[in-house]
Amino acid sequence: MTDATLDLAKTGADRLLARKRLTAFAVPAVILAYLTYVFFAFDVPGLAQRAQLENAVTLASDSWSHKVHVTRDHGDGAIEYAVEGERKGAYPEGTRPDWVRVEGDETIVELSEGHVVRLLPGNRMIYDVPGYGVIDARREGNAIVTNLSEPLPDWISASRTRVALDTEGGRVAITRSKTEIFRYFGGWELFWFTFESPYYGVPVTQILFGDRLDPARANIVGAVQDFWSNPMWRHGDVVWAIGETILMAFLGTFGAAIIALPLAFAAAKGFAPLKTVRFGVRRVFDFVRGVDALIWTVVLARAFGPGPMTGALAILVTDTGTFGKIFSEALENVDQKQIEGVASTGAKPLQRHRFGVIPQVVPVLLSQILYFLESNTRSATIIGAITGGGIGLMLTQAIQTQKDWEEVAYYIVLIVLMVMVMDWLSGKLRGRLIGRPEGH
Repeated sequence: MTDATLDLAKTGADRLLARKRLTAFAVPAVILAYLTYVFFAFDVPGLAQRAQLENAVTLASDSWSHKVHVTRDHGDGAIEYAVEGERKGAYPEGTRPDWVRVEGDETIVELSEGHVVRLLPGNRMIYDVPGYGVIDARREGNAIVTNLSEPLPDWISASRTRVALDTEGGRVAITRSKTEIFRYFGGWELFWFTFESPYYGVPVTQILFGDRLDPARANIVGAVQDFWSNPMWRHGDVVWAIGETILMAFLGTFGAAIIALPLAFAAAKGFAPLKTVRFGVRRVFDFVRGVDALIWTVVLARAFGPGPMTGALAILVTDTGTFGKIFSEALENVDQKQIEGVASTGAKPLQRHRFGVIPQVVPVLLSQILYFLESNTRSATIIGAITGGGIGLMLTQAIQTQKDWEEVAYYIVLIVLMVMVMDWLSGKLRGRLIGRPEGH
């Protein structure tokens, strides 16, 4: 090997090493530059500054707990006791929680951690906060007068018309119209039965084996009816909404498959003789699947009005384009020898497609349809929130109220379970209709 050859090889090796070093430096530099752009483009510093972690903690705790409201009206002085402050969760007349007692003209509310609130005549409230002292607040005219002095701790929010106290024992708020005390407890209260039901607080064994609690109904029948029609948790409405969600996904998915299959023949090479026909059908597929299902939901809702059927149509339109592309590609990859074998028997074109093509593509078609059915079950939740149907609507309403976040948690748990069940059913159907690989 000559010196010139060695020099040339050395030069090439140096260039190769230089490119590798440049690549090793350039790739991290590009990634770092992109992350820097994202940091400022999405205003991450501002997002961190605007974040209210206290609200996040409150909402998280509300998802697994409930609060009982003690509310005094400043107009007539009446005091009400209700779970989550709802009339449907109000304690029966003449009853109250065991941590509330009445002594003369005073109502004493014992919160947790040794906190005590006293409701006195004259729209006055005294809160004894351990480690801080006594807070005295009352309504005078159109203002709230207190004994608070600056600076105030973080857990006190005070203005001329409202004072709010958020302590370890609970929460207290006094405004011109009412004084409200919240005490938190774990669990989802009144989930099974409300106070109005004769089965509230009754052990399961007594419901199953004990004497009748309602003379007009057998215990099991009455318990199921009261649970199903629970006005606080609306179990019957929730089950109906889940059924609507699944129906939206089912109608949209299988409707799209029925429409896409014959159109796929017009878009597949070897089946559509005219190139212009193939081109036109493919562009239709590109158009309908290129627009997201949420956009179709908004468009169709304006055209046909809100409702579960509009959500099903949105899924159908989008999936028609996706199925059309998948089915046409499956048709283009069929084994021609099987078609030729059917043709050799004298079969007509329609029979060749029925016995030579369809059996080959059925496994692919069924697998994709079942997968999309599972996926569309999740999508139908979001679509239902827009079109006004299904469990998505109930979830959106619960989030917007920002009152009973345990209901939000309840709906989310049901949605996750629904998706898990649909995934399991989809796998079972695929196994039965298509078959499973050995060892699975």
